[in-house]
Amino acid sequence: MNAIYSLSLSAELTLDMHSLNNEGGEGNQIQTRMVNIVDGDGRLKNVNAISGDMIKHILAEHLHKISFASQLPLCSACRTFNANRISADADYISKVENLSDAESLTLMLEMCAIDDMLGNLITAGSKSLPRKSVVEFGWVVGQPEKTRSDSYFHVKYASERSDKKREADSAEGARKSNLGQAIFHRPANSGVYALIATIEAARIGFNDITQEYVISDDERQARFKALVEALLYTLVEPAGAMRNTQAPHILDVRGVVAVSQDVVPAPTLSPLKEGYREEISGLCDTLNGIRPDALVAYPFDSLNEYAQQLSGVIANGMPYRLSYAA
Repeated sequence: MNAIYSLSLSAELTLDMHSLNNEGGEGNQIQTRMVNIVDGDGRLKNVNAISGDMIKHILAEHLHKISFASQLPLCSACRTFNANRISADADYISKVENLSDAESLTLMLEMCAIDDMLGNLITAGSKSLPRKSVVEFGWVVGQPEKTRSDSYFHVKYASERSDKKREADSAEGARKSNLGQAIFHRPANSGVYALIATIEAARIGFNDITQEYVISDDERQARFKALVEALLYTLVEPAGAMRNTQAPHILDVRGVVAVSQDVVPAPTLSPLKEGYREEISGLCDTLNGIRPDALVAYPFDSLNEYAQQLSGVIANGMPYRLSYAA
């Protein structure tokens, strides 16, 4: 088994005709999410993007199912996929009112694998206790010259509507024809997107206040394997908005997984930069000069190769144990 301190993912995703993240609607127009970035040549660009919140939510959905299948401990709120997580668990909240922050954090880590790995902010009475997430995502950003966003015309047809309903629709400003057709516009985006993510495996089950591990090594390994599996499925099935009629066409996935086996952070470099894979591999070699054999870079050129690389981590990896932790 290889002790893994941290793991990083830098990847390019080619997605066609998706609408995974939108900003809302104005009239009959749904607005897709756009951001301003600086490209590899230092020029400002406006591109389509998927927020890190959306990608983490996708991972959380997969982790929720995997946790049940793997029989990992979950609080009552996480069992129902409540967005408030353990903060909505009445039993936990009643217990922590009379506990110190360190004891409250220990109880959280013992009770719930999802709160341990995805983080939370506990608010009970006067208590405000943060648990930093073990996994982090950046925005998934479209490459400026390789991504396009368009708006497409749609019609919703109503076969029978009363005069009262027609008048109500007209008062709302909806555009209707005499046949009862509601006209609206939906965005669809196609292109190559840059994704970065990191997992701090060493912090699984670790109480940041007492600087101690509060669950067994076997429990930590089970949680680590579930988290890496969820990261794998995040690219296999990127859930999100409008998948019922605009599920994304996944054409290609390529990038590099960097794994750290010592107290060296696994590096990421945005795929917005040309030659990012070679630079990450070179950086790993350079940092290995400081701590020998600490870093390994695993490039991949397809979704299947990505799955193979993470399958190897799941089969052969275990979370690193900090030497100063009790």
